[in-house]
Amino acid sequence: MAQYEVTFAGFGGQGIMTAGQLLAYAGISEGKQVAWIPSYGPEMRGGTAYCTVVISDKRIGSPIVTSPQCICVFNRPSFDKFGPMVKPGGLFLVNSSLIDVTSDRTDFTQVLIPANDMAIAAGNVKVANVIVLGALIGISKVVDIKTITKTLKEKLSKKKEVLELNFKMFKEGYKLGREKIGQKDSV
Repeated sequence: MAQYEVTFAGFGGQGIMTAGQLLAYAGISEGKQVAWIPSYGPEMRGGTAYCTVVISDKRIGSPIVTSPQCICVFNRPSFDKFGPMVKPGGLFLVNSSLIDVTSDRTDFTQVLIPANDMAIAAGNVKVANVIVLGALIGISKVVDIKTITKTLKEKLSKKKEVLELNFKMFKEGYKLGREKIGQKDSV
């Protein structure tokens, strides 16, 4: 991997920034060059929020990315806005629980992840972000599974039950991501 760029996008309150930060921290733990750029809409909760994470083996020339390799969208407005920006050959992860359409583009891999449905079934809608993060890492292998597991433990360990649920749902997302690309290995 020379450089990998990811944009997470959705409504404020969906854990968009947290997902980006967790990925960025994992990249830093692996000794990689990392840039994390957040962007909020005018409203904090409920408004549009997105962040871009750049992870590289080499120095990052610019943290501004107009066409990332991967975009993870959590709601329909983000799907509409960011879908056209996925780099050809890239990855488009869609929270299919809240987005009932698919992209017409055929020049990238589109993966539908029912993140909100999975999170609600697990008892806490707030873990939808780690489900998508798990799927992203399961598919892209942008960071090592051991690194992101350690990062989750360090950054989300305030409450044991919350940490356990985040771990469980991250693993479910990872497994689902691997299955979507025809791989059967697990966490």
